[in-house]
Amino acid sequence: MDGTPQIQLSIPAVWQRTLKAPIGCVGIGLHSGKRVSLNLRPAEPGHGIVFRRTDLGRDIPARFDRVVDTQLATVLGDERWASARVSTVEHLLAALSALGIDNVLVELDGPEVPVLDGSAAPFVFLLDCAGVTEQPLTRSHIEIRRRVRVSEGDAFAELRPATGGQPGLDMALSIDFAAAAIGRQAMSLRLTPENFRRELARARTFTLAEEVAQLRAAGLAQGGSLDNAVVVDQARILNPGGLRMSDEFARHKLLDAVGDLALAGAPLSGRFIAHRSGHGLNNRLLRALFADASAWREVDAAPVSVAA
Repeated sequence: MDGTPQIQLSIPAVWQRTLKAPIGCVGIGLHSGKRVSLNLRPAEPGHGIVFRRTDLGRDIPARFDRVVDTQLATVLGDERWASARVSTVEHLLAALSALGIDNVLVELDGPEVPVLDGSAAPFVFLLDCAGVTEQPLTRSHIEIRRRVRVSEGDAFAELRPATGGQPGLDMALSIDFAAAAIGRQAMSLRLTPENFRRELARARTFTLAEEVAQLRAAGLAQGGSLDNAVVVDQARILNPGGLRMSDEFARHKLLDAVGDLALAGAPLSGRFIAHRSGHGLNNRLLRALFADASAWREVDAAPVSVAA
């Protein structure tokens, strides 16, 4: 991984930001197959990203310690109410994080964020339509102070201190699948909000054809189709339109990582390096980070004074 070019998630904003106006959509849950209405609403400074199950009257903060399941998606829950869960939050969180939006109330009338086209692009479109406004509270970031690593077999994910001292998250990720249509891939670019829209946002979730029946038998992928997921059958892509980019698989895995790491509650400043990482390892990494007080510190952005 040392030779893999990296992505840098910059944090140019000093002030916290929220939406200018509410906006919403209706879609189908990838795993539940249920119709769900999603509404994104502006929230006050310091609110953070909070999911509200309007059908249950329960709020669930978007935090790493609220993750209750990572099988094929990141699922947030309330330990006091087993039914209060929100699944497949990672694509929406990736868009919010990459565009530097700190405070939003996410209202859902069902158990899962709609999958839409399987990427983050529709959420970026919604956020751009709503607009963003600054708020009178400085934003902070989590500075990585020493290396933290989690692994499972040959898969791993780690956070390291930043090089250069600038706030932001450098990311390097590689994947390795037996299916010839995927194979080995690694990301190679620097991320800005604009590059996220252009390079990562459109990358769709994917699955293997031989796993589809197993997933549906297990009650998952009930809403999955070729309209919202790339399906791979060994060397073939079953989607009529093919891939959106040749390395769409690695791009989507990195998109997922951006969303999973957003559950830190504030932007991370350091280096994220991973091989064959998924939602489970990404969440374990955050838990390991925050379990060690010497590995991180919270740093407030410094307001910029402008002379009259």
